[in-house]
Amino acid sequence: MTSTAPYVFKPHERPTLPGSPANPDHPERRRRLYFAIGCLIGITGGLGNALVTVNLNFAQGTLGLNSDESAWLTAAYFMTNVTANLLLVKYRQQFGLQPFIRYTLATYALATLLHLFVHGFWTSVAVRAVSGIAASGLSTLTILYLMQSMPAAKRLAGVMIGISVPQLATPLARVLSPGLLDWGDWHMLYWFELGLALATLAAVMALPLPPSERERVFEPLDFLTVGLLAPGLWLLIAVLSEGRIQWWTDREWLGWALAGSVVMIAAALLVEHHRPNPLINTRWLGTREMLRLMLIAASVRILLSEQAFGSVGLLTVLGMLNDQMVRLNLIVLAASIAGLVTAIVTFRPDNVARPITIAVVLIAVGAFMDADATNLTRPSSLYLSQAIIGFAALLFMAQAMVIGIARTLLAGPKNFISFVVLFSLSQSIGGLAGNALLGTFQAIREKVHSHELVQSIVMTDPLVAARIRAGSGVVSGVVGDPALRGAEGAVLLAQQVTREAHILAFNDVFMLVGVLAVLTALWGFAIRWSIRRRGEISPVIELQQKMMQAQGAKEQ
Repeated sequence: MTSTAPYVFKPHERPTLPGSPANPDHPERRRRLYFAIGCLIGITGGLGNALVTVNLNFAQGTLGLNSDESAWLTAAYFMTNVTANLLLVKYRQQFGLQPFIRYTLATYALATLLHLFVHGFWTSVAVRAVSGIAASGLSTLTILYLMQSMPAAKRLAGVMIGISVPQLATPLARVLSPGLLDWGDWHMLYWFELGLALATLAAVMALPLPPSERERVFEPLDFLTVGLLAPGLWLLIAVLSEGRIQWWTDREWLGWALAGSVVMIAAALLVEHHRPNPLINTRWLGTREMLRLMLIAASVRILLSEQAFGSVGLLTVLGMLNDQMVRLNLIVLAASIAGLVTAIVTFRPDNVARPITIAVVLIAVGAFMDADATNLTRPSSLYLSQAIIGFAALLFMAQAMVIGIARTLLAGPKNFISFVVLFSLSQSIGGLAGNALLGTFQAIREKVHSHELVQSIVMTDPLVAARIRAGSGVVSGVVGDPALRGAEGAVLLAQQVTREAHILAFNDVFMLVGVLAVLTALWGFAIRWSIRRRGEISPVIELQQKMMQAQGAKEQ
């Protein structure tokens, strides 16, 4: 039985999907308010987790956590963030968007507030888990608010901005973190997160979205699917988060968790494949077009780990902290915004895949530029390369989302949940897999380079003897024993060798990313050539034609 909100929709105002807001013609002032609130929601959704992620070492020290425990903070966020959309989209369709947002934001704010007074490992994990659920809903809310801020002809631009704004959170967090930590230690991070949550709650209550249509959509088998798929994804995320820290072959539980993940995910997909009205449409997701889109989206997300793991990891090895990377991250932030603006201004419905290929080529260029790092490399050395990658990140993200939504609407609104879940998975799991892949590769290459460097060190080498004497001279003011000074000099030399091995390993990581990006770009060229050869129409053009036909039928 279908129920609607107490509002009579005009034909052109009706929501695109149940649970989505209507599309009335707003005055200019209200559009600007929707735009401002949409940006606030997007920053709130991304910044809470970003502030913790970029300060994991600081949280580890102040909260008394080891490296394994600190990794669980981000794992808990992704566990709930990835799986929340399995039910939240249907919740919105059956009960409406506003109740969910108010309850989630209120719970999120309360959990953050309690953590300020009762803090420890488990409360930190709980706050991050609630933050993941809230961010999952806020990402959708960001897109909906920004779509309301655009006239009908430019609603795709609202989608592009909405998916991109939360991506600005990580460089913004690195810019804000030093000042917040100076003002109030780690507590200030949570006070800031609490303030954003309360400001967002006040904003969505002051200017809610237009009313939506609702209908009964939940089925008993939905909960069976979620009961299988959610734990399976949690286990996979745990393995990707902890694997390179505890090391893949050193912990038995990693193997069991991975096996359990495969079994549960496969069982969930099997259930969905044989349902008459599935929560996740496996047949549609298994089509060539959707598999291709999601593989490209996940591949590019893995490549973008060059920035999240590679450049930051290199500067950390060189002794740089967030304080010394503020200007670098300001440049990345500006370049990312420029990438978004470029994506909107140069958007062409007849060739939406071209910017994705260009973005991959730019990632390759940036990675190869970083592949000659030395112990003299500083943040200023990475300004151009990281700006290029930041530009490419949002150029890719905006276009990929538009292609996905266009194909979803063409296939029918019932596939919206399937697309939201799979796109979220491709980005979150892709990011985690990228960090795991590059982190593992860097650790292996560090051991190789360390072995090669140590093999070349012999005490009869005059340069080695001079390095040890120089190291001994550094501690001569506090160590009087000549033999002990010599031992300390050898320790300092060993530390320098380890640092050099890490630098060489990161150069290998950048080279690997560059090579993979070139291969991905060639794959993208091959796909575009194949599409042109078959004479396929762009999904955005096809959607526009379908909407014009529907509008013409209504007018008749």
